[in-house]
Amino acid sequence: MILNAVEAGEGPVLVLLHGLFGQARNFGVLQRRLAAGGRRVVALDMPNHGASPHAAAMDYRLMADAVAKTLAAMGIPRAAVMGHSMGGKAAMMLALTRPELVARLLVADIAPVSYPSRWVPLVEAMRGVPPGMPRAEVDAALASAEPDAGVRAFILTNRKPDASGWRIGLEEISATLPAIMGWEAPDNATFDGPTLVVAGEHSRYIRTENRPTFRALFPHARFLTLKGASHWLHADQPDAFAAVVEGFAPV
Repeated sequence: MILNAVEAGEGPVLVLLHGLFGQARNFGVLQRRLAAGGRRVVALDMPNHGASPHAAAMDYRLMADAVAKTLAAMGIPRAAVMGHSMGGKAAMMLALTRPELVARLLVADIAPVSYPSRWVPLVEAMRGVPPGMPRAEVDAALASAEPDAGVRAFILTNRKPDASGWRIGLEEISATLPAIMGWEAPDNATFDGPTLVVAGEHSRYIRTENRPTFRALFPHARFLTLKGASHWLHADQPDAFAAVVEGFAPV
């Protein structure tokens, strides 16, 4: 599978991988800043998201393979890679299975562990939204499954402009949600390149007890906590997060 790519700038390549229900354009502000600093910044739509193809299977090996094939198709032999949430797990899997492609790795607020599937009620609510329902009514229909208005607004960016349905592969995501929330590291694999793990101060996705797991897979991992940020690092603290990425992926 070749993924949809949004590019900006010239210079050393930095690849950005978004999280569940996201898309490449979520990184627009970050991408423009990083590109202005002298980088070729490539943001990818993950499978079943944005303008990328839909696929029945969506585990992390397949996601990493899709990223690898896309980079090959773009003539990119090696790149710094930043992944947030689901994209962070895909980035870790890419580094573990195809380390020659990853010059350095930044993992944004996710750990190489399995998580409870908190998204099941929301996905079911999304599946129940009929075509043509106005945006305000869709928002109200999702409220019981997701009380956070900010998260709902983020989810609603996945509605088609004509309100005819969802542009993401919702049925495929629903069927493969256990794999998305899970994690299975490749046997005996490690990534020996520079690795930075960035956690949000107010997020619970990365815990202190996850550090030995990180270090077993990424021996050179360093850890940083972004003050004032929740799970949505690039949205909560855009300048601070951009500065972290700039420092870790120099031109």
